[in-house]
Amino acid sequence: MKPIKLPEPPGSPPPMGGIPDIFEGGIHSVVRRAVIIGNGFPATENQSIGLVRALGLSEKQTLYRVTRPSGGANEFLRWLPVSLHKKLYYILYLILGYSRKMILTSSTKTVPRSKENGGNVGLSSVLEADVKGIVRMAKETFERDGPLLVVASGRDTISIASSIKRLASDSVFVVQIQHPRSRLDRFDMIITPQHDYFPLTPQAQEQVPRLLRRWITPRDPPDAHVVLTIGALHQVDSAALRAAANAWHDEFTPIPKPLLVVNIGGPTRHCRYGTDLAKQLIASLQNVIASCGSVRISFSRRTPTKFSNVVIRELGTHPKVYIWNGEEPNPHMAHLAWADSFVITADSVSMLSEACSTGKPVYVVGAERCTWKLVEFHKKLRERGLVRPFTGFEDMSGGWSYPPLNDNVEAANRVRKALAERGWSLRA
Repeated sequence: MKPIKLPEPPGSPPPMGGIPDIFEGGIHSVVRRAVIIGNGFPATENQSIGLVRALGLSEKQTLYRVTRPSGGANEFLRWLPVSLHKKLYYILYLILGYSRKMILTSSTKTVPRSKENGGNVGLSSVLEADVKGIVRMAKETFERDGPLLVVASGRDTISIASSIKRLASDSVFVVQIQHPRSRLDRFDMIITPQHDYFPLTPQAQEQVPRLLRRWITPRDPPDAHVVLTIGALHQVDSAALRAAANAWHDEFTPIPKPLLVVNIGGPTRHCRYGTDLAKQLIASLQNVIASCGSVRISFSRRTPTKFSNVVIRELGTHPKVYIWNGEEPNPHMAHLAWADSFVITADSVSMLSEACSTGKPVYVVGAERCTWKLVEFHKKLRERGLVRPFTGFEDMSGGWSYPPLNDNVEAANRVRKALAERGWSLRA
């Protein structure tokens, strides 16, 4: 078998040797562990896990999760802040008693984590996010274990992370991933894609009525403690790709090359489409399939059934096409490792960010259907030479390359620098 060439990141963590900690301020100035505050969504939690991985703390991290009551009327209350949602749920629960027709009780005990995109590597069991408990742990263990790195991602984690920062500021360094929209000073660092600041551009201002502009966030340009990325953070790095290549070696070795991997997401508020895009994608795939050795197609949890049914009906029996049935084990990491090129729907920032970190050709379908800040995201990808539109006239036996997207490495380096400015260092 011809060796698989996987890209190495241009940057890497600083060497772990050097002066012993005792001569650098002792353990009180060394960050050795991390707490991740998640919201239960793999695409969001993987950003925090990916940053911690890039910092070399993946074996010393604990995942806490913010949980909401679920079922029945709770589904209509998800737009509320978590704390208010839980209070209102409690009131309704008292009023309605044990009725399961309107409200179903949701457990807040330890829950299993999805194995999507890396699974439970380096994670302990998932615990309910409790501000007082995390603050107490950070303070009581500071003398023994040093400062605590707290990484959170997603809207539901904002109040938890900011409260930890407020109550234990001398013992923690808090990183919030994704823009919190207001009061950025509640965190030590914010990591967010550049396109989150699209509302400040002249193009965005033209799209918003003047009376509504004051309500659109963010309202101010990023300051020094805001780190801007091109895409989303994730768990995909050279080591993860090599591990996946080895783990799936026996299954992927016989697959005819070149291998084209097609990742299909689902329509979103800023990227709307239906079966018309499925038909466009199918027609383009049928045009290029002659130059492919094989094609592997995966759907996400957001893919509408109508969309996937069209693809399965038209391509499911083609001898070169394999469509993943959604059952475990998930071949996602293997696809990233073994693919020669990708076709990805324009709605998914995370899938595009992962694919662009491999340095392999990435073709996008449906970008013309995107609006608002996703337009800016795709513009940045094209300007960096990371993606090209999927037209159906490509020769998949050829290829092109680019410097891999390394948002994880760059963000991790900014965290190290910020810790150093505070007098802290980071040791794995």
